[in-house]
Amino acid sequence: MSYLAKNYNRKKISFVRGKGSYLYTVSGIKYLDFVQGIAVNCLGHAHPKLVETIKKQSKKLWHVSNAFQIPEGEKLAKKLCQKTFADYVMFQNSGAEATEAAIKIARRYFYSIGKPNKTRILCVKNSFHGRTIAAIFASGSKKMTEGFGPRVPGFDHFSFGDHKSLKKKITKNTAAIMVEPIMGEGGINVIPDFCLRELRKLCNKKKILLILDEVQCGISRSGDFLAFEKSKIFADIAPIAKGIGGGFPIGAVLMNKKVAACMTPGTHGSTFGGNPLAMAVGNTVMDIVSTKQFLRNVKKSSKYFLSNLNKLKEKYPKIIKEIRGRGLLIGIQLYKDQTKFIKKLMDNKLLTIRAADHVVRILPPLNVKKKEIDQALKIINKVCTEHK
Repeated sequence: MSYLAKNYNRKKISFVRGKGSYLYTVSGIKYLDFVQGIAVNCLGHAHPKLVETIKKQSKKLWHVSNAFQIPEGEKLAKKLCQKTFADYVMFQNSGAEATEAAIKIARRYFYSIGKPNKTRILCVKNSFHGRTIAAIFASGSKKMTEGFGPRVPGFDHFSFGDHKSLKKKITKNTAAIMVEPIMGEGGINVIPDFCLRELRKLCNKKKILLILDEVQCGISRSGDFLAFEKSKIFADIAPIAKGIGGGFPIGAVLMNKKVAACMTPGTHGSTFGGNPLAMAVGNTVMDIVSTKQFLRNVKKSSKYFLSNLNKLKEKYPKIIKEIRGRGLLIGIQLYKDQTKFIKKLMDNKLLTIRAADHVVRILPPLNVKKKEIDQALKIINKVCTEHK
């Protein structure tokens, strides 16, 4: 009997250790892990530099209150600001907390400039911004919000790609538009660069804020440090998490100077956010994944993987409908429900995870080796031959 709550439909398999792209069960069976904690373990399992960082910092200091200065956090914030559009950073523990904070910042900004009526956030219907009570209503998903009423007010929605609806939904009470540059849970839907540029222009014209949710697609996952950078635009606010800790819980909100000015002492807090142990790990991850060479390697791996997946699509046109994604945030859209396909991949020792639209989501570590991609391709090909 398990005393854990049943809010997860857990597969009957557990792992005792991991190394790089692989996980090992209690009995020593080896699996190729292309879930990596859902885009969290950006450097794979037990990366030597991360292990060393945790060992070193754990002997010095784990946690102090944010009532005091935390040098490791100051250092990581500086690196993030120097690498991105941001002027200021606010550390959290998770992606959901980061998006919640982003919503608070957008509302607080307009309150601070004398426009307290501007509180509504416009989001893509059936997107994903976390599992907190406000974030599920921001996502606009009937499935996620069922049973959690009453509805949290302040969110409006438009359908992915419906530009007319988007413009009509902007009112005098709209504070911001919040979108994921690449929708992860929503089916690995990539918002085209021209659309992101138009969103930026629209926000400028309407004098509202643009929140770009980089929790899953950020931290080099797309081949750019932040996914929206490819479109040559800037966000006003960008929540990040997942990859920045390489497996250690870290979230953050990146902000420009204009909006950050409204977050005065007492407006937000986080007991564990920005603790020394997390910040030490984040600094090590940042030093590795933000370099030009690392990003070039992600793009190279992505090009190879996507090219070969598209060959499989051509080979199995009745099974694979579309190959989606950018960088190493990849989706295989099937014509039918993906549950059995994912199960067969796991039976062949390849771990993947589902997304909307019958999509099999593939999230290898960003330092994945070519031979590991080849191994995954071989397994996917085998499953396609057997799939009916």
